[in-house]
Amino acid sequence: AAWFAMFLYRVMALWAGVGLAFNTRLSSMMASAVAPTGAIMTFIALWSGALWGRPTWGTYWVWDARLTSELILLFLYLGFIALVSAIDDVVRGDKAAAVQAIVGAINIPIIYFSVRWGNTLHPGATISATAAPKMAQTMLVAMLLMTFAFWAYAFAVVFTRAQALA
Repeated sequence: AAWFAMFLYRVMALWAGVGLAFNTRLSSMMASAVAPTGAIMTFIALWSGALWGRPTWGTYWVWDARLTSELILLFLYLGFIALVSAIDDVVRGDKAAAVQAIVGAINIPIIYFSVRWGNTLHPGATISATAAPKMAQTMLVAMLLMTFAFWAYAFAVVFTRAQALA
């Protein structure tokens, strides 16, 4: 769910940037529609990671570079949602949230490369475009099935939410 949360943040920042640059309300509504789903995916990643981390590393949480930057991502999502909701003028709220989303996008490469840059508990990538998967085939099939389920959920919820905002 962490990679999916990062992808959704990039999508949210892209829509927010388009809305800021071209002053289009639909783009801002799409960014606002993506934010709750991204926040949920980030929370799921942190929560399930903590449950998985306890038996694996002996602790639910460490101030690891990957975990900390993922927690910052959750705060960025929540900040975006709060900014849009807190400012009564819709246009000003969308602009403020767009700036926050664009600046917050700096965190995405930090999350992605944190495993390579620092001494971290997290292992490297198990799936690569240039090499065979480093996991059992049953796990790979399950992961691909869940990837499809995440995509289906995100599309359905984001477009339904955008339609409700219109």
